[in-house]
Amino acid sequence: MVYATIAFGLFAAVTLAFALGVVLARDVFHAALLLGGALTSVAVHYVMLRAEFIAAMQILVYVGGVLILVTFAVMLTRSDTETEVSSA
Repeated sequence: MVYATIAFGLFAAVTLAFALGVVLARDVFHAALLLGGALTSVAVHYVMLRAEFIAAMQILVYVGGVLILVTFAVMLTRSDTETEVSSA
């Protein structure tokens, strides 16, 4: 029982760190990657609650679907002027 409490505290801290990283990240692509980490750690919480099906759906739908869609949208909407300005 003590190990379950320690594991919950550890993954709660990981989830909060990823969520804070999403809010504080300056680059949208990095924020999307941190969002993937936060959503994956939420799936770990579902596994700890013995809701394996919900955890699998969390990974398939949110991490596999929504996050990939957001990542592609970020990559496709970036303009070349942003890279030219940052390299100069």
